Amino acid sequence: MTLTVTNSLSGEREAFEPRDPESVLLYFCGLTVSDLPHLGHARAWVHVDVMRRWLEHRGYTVHHVENFTDVNEKIVARIGEDDYGTEEASVARYFITEILDDMRGLNLKRPKVYPRVSEHIPEIIDLVQTLLDRGYAYESNGSVYFDVTQFEDYGTLSNQSIEEIEAQGDEAERSDKRHPADFALWKADAVSPDSIAEHRNPELPPVEESAGETWDSPWGEGRPGWHIECSAMSMTHLDQHIDIHVGGQDLIFPHHENEIAQSEAATGDRFADYWLHVRLLETEGEKMSSSLQNFFTVHNALDEFGPNPVRMFLLSTQYSQRQAYTGEALHEAVERWDRLSRAYERLIEAVDSPDARTKVTDEALRSAVDDTEPAFTAAMDDDFNTREALSALFDLVSATNRHLDDHDEFDYQALTRAIEHLETLAGTALGFRFTDDATAEAGLADDLIELVLAVREEERAAGNFERADAIRADLESLGIEVQDSDSGPSYRVDRR
Repeated sequence: MTLTVTNSLSGEREAFEPRDPESVLLYFCGLTVSDLPHLGHARAWVHVDVMRRWLEHRGYTVHHVENFTDVNEKIVARIGEDDYGTEEASVARYFITEILDDMRGLNLKRPKVYPRVSEHIPEIIDLVQTLLDRGYAYESNGSVYFDVTQFEDYGTLSNQSIEEIEAQGDEAERSDKRHPADFALWKADAVSPDSIAEHRNPELPPVEESAGETWDSPWGEGRPGWHIECSAMSMTHLDQHIDIHVGGQDLIFPHHENEIAQSEAATGDRFADYWLHVRLLETEGEKMSSSLQNFFTVHNALDEFGPNPVRMFLLSTQYSQRQAYTGEALHEAVERWDRLSRAYERLIEAVDSPDARTKVTDEALRSAVDDTEPAFTAAMDDDFNTREALSALFDLVSATNRHLDDHDEFDYQALTRAIEHLETLAGTALGFRFTDDATAEAGLADDLIELVLAVREEERAAGNFERADAIRADLESLGIEVQDSDSGPSYRVDRR
């Protein structure tokens, strides 16, 4: 079966054929690190993580690069706010720390590298110079702009003509540009007070002077434009021609359109063969966005629901389809994860019991087990259709539950294969964690038992022996046997 993807560049479903039959070069446009990430960001993260996992499941070596934009006027606007620090770099560092913590909490696989704009200024300057040398860019008052009229295919990704495209960049730049749609590759000087004010919390005191880090360049002191960074970092860590470029739907124009133009103008080669765009997460019909203040942070979602239910919610809709955030949808995801994890736990308990028999066979169960992997594979090869892939797993869950409910003796071989399917398809391919949750729950239970025993010891030390005995009796009713000794109490849990 062939993996097919929806390529935004052509607007068509296409068979995926990487340039190297054994490896895939994948670049994902990461965050501008100016705020805490929300579930809209997590939707893109999780789907890209699953794309990578599925490609690896199919046998490819995936070279995955995801950037951090740590040079941006939105970051500068938060200087001096809360505990973020007094420099652009310190603000960026604060949010990168939070973002990485959320990424690990979601069980995302680490990319090959997390490049940052601030680390790639030399490569950015070299790329801008190449565009000047090739006649695709021009200098104006210390800034450098890309001339969109010189790139014949400009507008192809967003399906626009140059005449239809609105002016790009700050209004202050308009007089410096030859064409309103030209975009900045290099910006002279630091970030102006007006640009800072556009993104700054109005309750904070205004900034009176230009701020933000600047670097020396052939055109004077300044900062890179937004779009040039991804081209430079992708070429540095992957190649000038890559297989897959992924990002949010809102980046099609201008960011990805401009990436294509500057990259292909500089190299004369195709930049990316497949452009995949994750639809935005919506709240009451509007995109979830920090600027709209209608977001649910990843940290709070993980704290309230846990990583597996959050992944279940985000994967319940295919990446290319519209998804709406509601509290009801998240609670439904909690229930679905509970159903999946309970089925896994039942399977483990059943195959490790004396009731699992070598010669017991359940043809209905075996048929369901046989159907699971082909159905799951067909779904994932259908443009990473995680919704249908989950449906295949829940069909397996239903079949195993019926078998366990209806039989006193179990089909060991079928149940073992069912466990392997859940661990491989739900675990490795979709990124859910079964064993870690069980281990964490057991660890929490042990901590709580230790805490109760400590309270019991305090009661004994105070001479409240009746209260201490009552605590011991309560523990024993829960299957926790307490044994006292000279060195202190110990316990044994009956986990049957």
